[in-house]
Amino acid sequence: MKLEGRVALVTGASQGIGQGCALALARQGASVALAARNQQRLEEVAGLIAAAGGKAAVFAMDVAEEEQIKSGIKAALAHFGKIDILVNNAGITRDQLVMRMKRADWDAVLNTNLTSAYLSTQQVIGSMLKQRWGRIINITSVFGQMGQAGQANYASSKAGLIGLTMALAREVASRNITCNAVAPGFIETSMTAGLSEEFKQTAVKMIPLGGQVRQTTWPVRSASWRRRKRPISPATC
Repeated sequence: MKLEGRVALVTGASQGIGQGCALALARQGASVALAARNQQRLEEVAGLIAAAGGKAAVFAMDVAEEEQIKSGIKAALAHFGKIDILVNNAGITRDQLVMRMKRADWDAVLNTNLTSAYLSTQQVIGSMLKQRWGRIINITSVFGQMGQAGQANYASSKAGLIGLTMALAREVASRNITCNAVAPGFIETSMTAGLSEEFKQTAVKMIPLGGQVRQTTWPVRSASWRRRKRPISPATC
């Protein structure tokens, strides 16, 4: 797959899976618009891409804020002239049992993980429709399919993202725009660094191969999002 001449926008690109997506897209020749809250980390990722001969630009935004999404993507479109590929990856967790979960924690997770994908898609879809080509990739989670105790908000947001993906795919397929969801298994990232060893081992037992799974974490900086479809490490995504 070669992506020369294509422009990709990745949310949550400052670390973890998002950073891996951005680096992989750049390696394939795409120019990458890097979006996240932490400008310093985005600059570091942009530096890695530039050092490898790629092109990237930084657009700091909090995807939980609608106006920041609109202004950030508007700036990206002005800079690159178009957006061909959108990776909706930004996500957070606010874990708690439903009986104790605060409304603010529910709203924060749904706004960041699900509503931001809807808003970001709205902002780029015009560019894709105009050129009759586009690729939208939504990073969801296995917990959006199977649920997880203490993560009602997170699981709901990821299940909603799967539904959004399927509905949108039907809306835009005739314009040569595809929309797919990638549901990673257990990936070690900064989001999951605080998980207990007990939780990690329980997670491993949920994998069909169980104890036969090789405990290997691929370096995020060299990982392609396509290679992360299978559960490969004992942490939640």
